[in-house]
Amino acid sequence: MVHLRTGRFITLEGIDGAGKSTHVPWLAGEISARGHAVIATREPGGTPLGETLREIVLREPMSHEAETLLMFAARREHLDRVIRPALARGDWVLCDRFTDATFAYQGGGHGVPEQRIRELEQWIHGDCQPDLTILFDVPTEVSRTRLDLAQAKGRALDKFETEADAFFTRVRAAYRARAGREPARFRLVDSTRPLADVRVALAAHLAALAAAAD
Repeated sequence: MVHLRTGRFITLEGIDGAGKSTHVPWLAGEISARGHAVIATREPGGTPLGETLREIVLREPMSHEAETLLMFAARREHLDRVIRPALARGDWVLCDRFTDATFAYQGGGHGVPEQRIRELEQWIHGDCQPDLTILFDVPTEVSRTRLDLAQAKGRALDKFETEADAFFTRVRAAYRARAGREPARFRLVDSTRPLADVRVALAAHLAALAAAAD
């Protein structure tokens, strides 16, 4: 498959409470310091329509199938308006969640058939896949402790963050299974380690991607 782009596409994944979002500004700074223009974005979201759909998906009750379709609707808008144009310019795109999250959350967590998600993936962005996916991995009990702490500090949790531990166990297993099937794309990071240690690992993964891009 020919990729008509010159930039690099990095996605960050992990269960809620894994800490991935904490590293987005730092990663964007590291990429910029290497001389690359970088776009930091998120899913669902990244566009005005995507942010509206984000609030609906995160807050409103709906069927798991409807949830999946809304994720891909937001994703298509995101690809057309943000991701593809940035990659075509030669920018690096750093995205907090992408389609792996749909396989993990809607598929592994909620039981939407993997084949259905795969069909949507091929339709929406079969020709545009991440170059690198960093999976921030923590046990379910660590995730729950971090989410409980966030709630105690006054942050309102969304409907995914209030799911039972068994849900997060399934989501984590789905993520790890995908990482096992695609070792060339995924890099697993133990996010229970101290912040500085995690960033050493992240810097090494960025360096390897940059070297491969040269």
